[in-house]
Amino acid sequence: MATLARSSSPTRIDLLPFILVALSWGLMVALMTGGHTDVMAHDSVFAGPALPSASTLLLFLAAWQVMTGAMMLPSTLPLFQLFVGASRRQEQPHLARIVFLVAYFAVWTGFALVALTFDGVLHVVVDRWAWLEDRPHVIAGTVLIVAGAFQFSPLKERCLDACRSPLGFLYQHYRRGVGGAWHLGIRHGLFCLGCCWALMLVMFAVGIGSIAGMAGLTGVMTIEKSFPWGRRLVPIVGVTLIAWGIGLAVAPGTLPAWLHV
Repeated sequence: MATLARSSSPTRIDLLPFILVALSWGLMVALMTGGHTDVMAHDSVFAGPALPSASTLLLFLAAWQVMTGAMMLPSTLPLFQLFVGASRRQEQPHLARIVFLVAYFAVWTGFALVALTFDGVLHVVVDRWAWLEDRPHVIAGTVLIVAGAFQFSPLKERCLDACRSPLGFLYQHYRRGVGGAWHLGIRHGLFCLGCCWALMLVMFAVGIGSIAGMAGLTGVMTIEKSFPWGRRLVPIVGVTLIAWGIGLAVAPGTLPAWLHV
C-alpha cells in the first residue's frame, strides 16, 4: 500500500469519463428530441407477442450503456480520478482505466438484464390478469413505493457510506494490473448498484419521460453518493417516492397530470 499512498492523488485529470458522460448525454438528448425513445424503453422489447429478437435485445442493451454513461458515470468520477493517480505507474495504466470502466458498465448491464427478465414475467402476469391490465398505475405506484422504502434500508446506507469514501474504498480494494482494475470496477459497480438500483428501477418502470426528469434523477443519485451532506436528501427522496406511489396506486385521479406515468 505504500506505492498507493504515494500515487493516489492524480497529477492530472483523465478526461475519458468526462467525454463518455458528455457523449452519452448528447446521444440521449438526440434520441429523445428525435422521437426515438422507444429504443431506450423496456416496453418496446416486449412489444410483440413472441420473445424479443436478438437484435431488439441488443439495441436495448446498447441504449442502456448510453443511459449508464449519462446517469451513473458522473457519480463514479471521484473514485476514477483517484484510480488514475494510483495506476499511473503501472505497465499499462490506460488499459487498466478502460478495464475499470468496462467492469463498471458490466455490473449495470447485468442489472438491466435482470430487470428486463422481471419485466418479461410481469408482462405475462398482466396479460393473464385483466384487473391489473386495466390498472397500469398500480404497477408504477408499487415500484415507486418500493423504491421509496429502500431509501431507508440499512443496505442503502452501507453502500452509500462506501461510495462517499472513495479514497478509503481505493485503499481497501486496489490491486495492480488489469485484473486488479477489473476487480475494482466490479466491486465499485456493485456498491453503486446497491445505492441506486431502486432509483434506476423507477426510471425503468415509468419509462423515459423527459430530459429534465432524467437529469433530476441523475442529480439525486450523484448528490447522495458523492457528498456527506447527501444523506439529508435520502429520506426526503424516500418520503416523496412513497407518497407519490401511494397516490398513483390508490387515487391517480387526485394527482396532477404531470405526476402520472
